[in-house]
Amino acid sequence: MVVVGGVRGFRMFISLHELGLHHLDFQEEFRPDTLDLGPDVRQRMPLKSSGRAQLVEEHHGRRGTLEDIRIAGDLSTGVELFCARCLEPVVHNIQRDFDLLYRPQGADAGVKEAAVQSTEAEISYYTGEGLLLEDVLREQVLLSVPLRVLCREDCRGLCRHCGRNLNVEQCSCVEQPDDPRWSALKEIKNKRQH
Repeated sequence: MVVVGGVRGFRMFISLHELGLHHLDFQEEFRPDTLDLGPDVRQRMPLKSSGRAQLVEEHHGRRGTLEDIRIAGDLSTGVELFCARCLEPVVHNIQRDFDLLYRPQGADAGVKEAAVQSTEAEISYYTGEGLLLEDVLREQVLLSVPLRVLCREDCRGLCRHCGRNLNVEQCSCVEQPDDPRWSALKEIKNKRQH
């Protein structure tokens, strides 16, 4: 058993060679802002993860044996997103269990396409002699981020004319009259709300 602890700049490589000798237990902690999650998501709390990586040999037709990497574990962190209405920062907590299977890139080439079963939904691919745990965790965090988040349910958003945050201050913009072409949709909306 191998246990490693993550520090800023540390990159844990899960190698096929090492997994061929023994499984790899990991317990990692990445400080805030260590993982690059793109321009719209920032890691604001430590990302803590633990689990196990192991080699799974799979017989694959005439091609022989495939070396799949199975990684199972959990993670927790907090990320900062932007409110969909007022664009203010919102912290969203993430806790996720994962059980992933990574196959060699191209392993399924030439295989007839089939409907993806729920048990097959967590299959990804790796190239070379292994993969970085950091990349696996980044992907799992991004899959946990909601498409839309609000700072609060009654967020009033931004004024569509001057851009002021209506949760903080009222603006003096004059509301434009509704476009009559939208009246049918407005009626439907009103009926659904009542």
